[in-house]
Amino acid sequence: MRHLIASLLLVSTIHAAEVVVPDNVTFTRDIEFSNPDNQHLQVNLAQPKEGKGPFPAVVCIHGGGFRAGKREGYDKLLLTLAQHGYVAITVTYRLAPAYKFPAAVHDCKTAVRWLRANAAKYHVDPARIGAMGGSAGGHLAQFLGVTAGVPQFEGEGNLDQSSAVNCVVNFYGPSDFTKSYDKSVDAKDVLPLFFGGDLSTKRKEHIIGSPLYWVTPNAAPTLCLHGTADEYVAYEQATWIVDKLKVATVEAELVGFEGAGHGLKGVPPEKTEQLMLAFFDRHLKPVAAP
Repeated sequence: MRHLIASLLLVSTIHAAEVVVPDNVTFTRDIEFSNPDNQHLQVNLAQPKEGKGPFPAVVCIHGGGFRAGKREGYDKLLLTLAQHGYVAITVTYRLAPAYKFPAAVHDCKTAVRWLRANAAKYHVDPARIGAMGGSAGGHLAQFLGVTAGVPQFEGEGNLDQSSAVNCVVNFYGPSDFTKSYDKSVDAKDVLPLFFGGDLSTKRKEHIIGSPLYWVTPNAAPTLCLHGTADEYVAYEQATWIVDKLKVATVEAELVGFEGAGHGLKGVPPEKTEQLMLAFFDRHLKPVAAP
């Protein structure tokens, strides 16, 4: 796990250093959206320079085992989304073990509400907001998609706004933590930090924190992208959430990548990016009149 976290942090640092802002994009760093426990949580934001909007928006949530990672790891993705006609933000949230579940959920929902509250300022259509994330971020994006309006997960800030999202793209995020321990090489290290104990002492929290148990017919349409050889988040985790969403009559799709591990290493990023953009376009952009 130490090696995985170090790798994720290195990738985040490299991505942040490599960002070159295109001429047709406005990129703003370090915008504070919330200050729980004096933590000064911030977003980075990219938006198209051309067009009046309002534009659809995407909330990007980084991974890192709920205890590492930085929002800057998605900066380049923000620029890509802005070039495709989206306002996009990447979110900092409070990390374990200092902050346990549901602090990270509260922060992500607060970020969605902040975006709606500032929709006019950033030319966002508040009725068209999607979420995406990878690994722990995939879980948090998925959680946003299945818990709209559940009071215990709302947190604070702009409570007059909705934290609901219109659709979710979940990159290899877990859906049922009660079944993680036997199928993950690091669950025994990560989850007790996130929940304050393992299944023997915090089983209820593991259930409450699992998106699988919150699926209703009102859940957001979801695209899951997952490697079949993932040793950190088993491929079955994606099949369970997609199957349950379908049973609830929610649009859901799973794209599996044969032999790919966690992070979809070896899969061309252009391929997954194209799948994600097509999904967001379908759900967040209006259909042109014939």
